[in-house]
Amino acid sequence: MNDETARAEMLLAKERHHIDNLDAILVYTLAERFKATQAVGRLKAEHELPPSDPAREERQIKRLRKLALDADLDPVFAETFLNFIISEVIRHHESMKK
Repeated sequence: MNDETARAEMLLAKERHHIDNLDAILVYTLAERFKATQAVGRLKAEHELPPSDPAREERQIKRLRKLALDADLDPVFAETFLNFIISEVIRHHESMKK
């Protein structure tokens, strides 16, 4: 292995370690988000409120698209990701009503 290849492998390992840390942050952040939405779901169930709020969801999607643009992230990807999360939250809220 030459010096250039060894340096590239070292840089690759460093970048992968950074990605691993970011993945952990994502998982723990999602867990915290779902804890908060579960509290919302319990409140909705206790007060017989609908499990979804389309107006809020629309505002959140617009907000996330703007954040994505500001962060130089594809807003279509960000919207797809948020829609997936919203659908999971609604599914959880619906299951609490039963």
